[in-house]
Amino acid sequence: MPINRNALIRYKTIDTCLRNKYRRWTLEDLIDACSDALYEYEGIDKGISKRTVQMDIQMMRSEKLGYNAPIVVYDNKYYMYEDENYSITNTPLSEQDLRTMSEAVEVLRQFKGFSYFSDMGDIVSRLEDHVTSARQKTIPVIDFEKNEGLKGLNHLDIIYNAIVHKEVLRIKYRSFKARSANIFLFHPYLLKEYRNRWFVFGRKKNSLINLALDRIQTIETAQKERFVENNLFDPETFFDDLVGVTKNIGMKTETVRFWVDKQNTPYVLTKPFHKSQKVIEEHDDGSKTFEINVVVNLELQREFFGFVDSIKILSPQSLVDFMGWKYRLAKELYDESHYIIDSF
Repeated sequence: MPINRNALIRYKTIDTCLRNKYRRWTLEDLIDACSDALYEYEGIDKGISKRTVQMDIQMMRSEKLGYNAPIVVYDNKYYMYEDENYSITNTPLSEQDLRTMSEAVEVLRQFKGFSYFSDMGDIVSRLEDHVTSARQKTIPVIDFEKNEGLKGLNHLDIIYNAIVHKEVLRIKYRSFKARSANIFLFHPYLLKEYRNRWFVFGRKKNSLINLALDRIQTIETAQKERFVENNLFDPETFFDDLVGVTKNIGMKTETVRFWVDKQNTPYVLTKPFHKSQKVIEEHDDGSKTFEINVVVNLELQREFFGFVDSIKILSPQSLVDFMGWKYRLAKELYDESHYIIDSF
């Protein structure tokens, strides 16, 4: 049975009301709540009739939508859920729902080979896994990487809307290196996720910067400020020569060559550091020399540090010198002469 959006808003509103055990709800109260919700979400200000809400309650009570909501009336006036833990949001998917979702997944899977659909791959996999687990009543078999404790996720909505509606933001921000937070105007252009952290690229004065959302302390829309359009970078090509998110205007692409030992060559082959990666020399001992064309930044350096004893940077010389210096610092850190062992 097709359900229009306004009806779904009313069902959800009634459900939210009846889940509130600290208030008694008359039919008039439910009518007012549904009218307010429709005005807030859809801009409908003509209100709704008593009969409409009564029919909604009957529909929620019935099996037609699979809700079977235990809505009862007490004192001949007030509505409530007989089961205080009930909610229509907890209703399990019906067999028809599962069939519909399965059909939708099958349709979506047909587009996986198209480049413009590549970003939807994870979503399709999640849907497939959810449908399978619901049908078989088993736990999901796919566990996607996530960081639920990450700070700053609450800023995503305001930043997204500011980008879409071209609004200036006033941000209080403190980087890891700063002694105190700074407040400044920011023109947001692009949100980007990297390794479960979110960043926003935009303009601060006349410079392109990226901000980590977990370092934002406060954020608000600067209503009276004029938004400046993005003429600093092209989001579609900006990351072509980049590992991670750190790239300042003026940083140039460099050819990075590195040697990998035999044991770790398979890992580097199957998970390249960058899409430009290629093998330029194969050695008799099974090791290989690779080449990538990238901007040398902090994220790339950290990728290399993960193979500290199995990769040797060959060029450019500036990166060779930097890596050597960091390895010497690491050796000093682990040198036993730097530890004071208390004797007891």
